[in-house]
Amino acid sequence: MLEVSKRGKNFFSDFFDDLITTDKNLMKTDIKEVDGRYEFLIDLPGYKKEDIKISIKNNYLTVEAVKEEILDEEKKDFIKKERHYGSISRSFYVGDVTMKDLKASYKDGTLKIDCKKVTEEKTKYLDIE
Repeated sequence: MLEVSKRGKNFFSDFFDDLITTDKNLMKTDIKEVDGRYEFLIDLPGYKKEDIKISIKNNYLTVEAVKEEILDEEKKDFIKKERHYGSISRSFYVGDVTMKDLKASYKDGTLKIDCKKVTEEKTKYLDIE
């Protein structure tokens, strides 16, 4: 027979502790350069398109996602509940980019953002007379 409680610890807590998603595991992102533009691929499984906001401020592209918990009185007898509810955000430095320079789509839990690549001017030197 399975021993559910062992040395003061709960079997379910021990079993699921390694599976808990932490903030560092949320919004995993791949960034690649495609045809002189940047392509961001951001994992946001379980979110709806309406839950996601994209903004630009002070040369930073910020992606925010909010998920609210809907309480269902009929389903309150959980042994353990590990769904993430709340908000998460992540910012990326993109340079002098405006909203016109972005295009976004969301499919199968992945947010894809196409962003103009800003080329920084090379150092210019003043001619000394």
